[in-house]
Amino acid sequence: MKLYVLRTGYLETDKNNVVACSTIGTRQQPVVESKWIKLPVMAFLIETDEGYILFDTGCHADAMNGHWPTWLQNVYPLHQTEKEKLENQIKLCGIAPTDIQTVVLSHLHMDHAGNIHQFTHADVYVPKEDFIEAQLNVRKCPDVNRHGAYIKSEMDVSVKEYHFVDEDFELAPGVEVIRLPGHTPGLLGLVVHLKGGTVILPQDCLYLQENYEPTPKGSGIMYDNMAYFKSIEKVRRLQKKYNARILYAHDYEFYKTVKCTPDYYE
Repeated sequence: MKLYVLRTGYLETDKNNVVACSTIGTRQQPVVESKWIKLPVMAFLIETDEGYILFDTGCHADAMNGHWPTWLQNVYPLHQTEKEKLENQIKLCGIAPTDIQTVVLSHLHMDHAGNIHQFTHADVYVPKEDFIEAQLNVRKCPDVNRHGAYIKSEMDVSVKEYHFVDEDFELAPGVEVIRLPGHTPGLLGLVVHLKGGTVILPQDCLYLQENYEPTPKGSGIMYDNMAYFKSIEKVRRLQKKYNARILYAHDYEFYKTVKCTPDYYE
């Protein structure tokens, strides 16, 4: 089994959106400057004996050309080269999107479900609660500024079949799907058991290493803060159980140490 790390560009944003209260005023210093940081947008391709599994799809290539509402473009501007487009990252692994029959979406925010339109032929696994939340958000009114981080056109995509996940299960030998709610009503992570050791992919359960250690820190976007911290402790238990490596969702400095396509882990 092989695990490919696909680097599909990066976002920028205020660090307070990622680590809550990163910059906070005090009586002595009531006005503080925000920290503007880079967030890599990662997807993961797993080659198994049963076929390829894609975990998340990154951002739509036209995000900054009208696919996203203006407020999202301003708060989370996307930077992406031609090489970093998802289909080109997949090609670096020696296959095409049409060769992938199974997709897992950690959740349905714009930086994770942005290329679902490339996989209308596939079985797509989504967190049941977040699928409901996303559909409610994009259908309550036509004002895209009230849809949060969900994009209606992405929610309209039909695939071979959506599979709604509400419990942990084994997707393929050596690949476990785990529920990590909190950031969104439902969020999925993967535990991948490679020959070289176990890797945990928690996605937005853990934006940065700073959210995890030495002590858990909340993010600026939490649907359920109690569930969020429980999910972090679930990751911690699994890390200890398997002596696993964690690949954090959006940690720019951390990913400088990670092998990305065309290299892989096995």
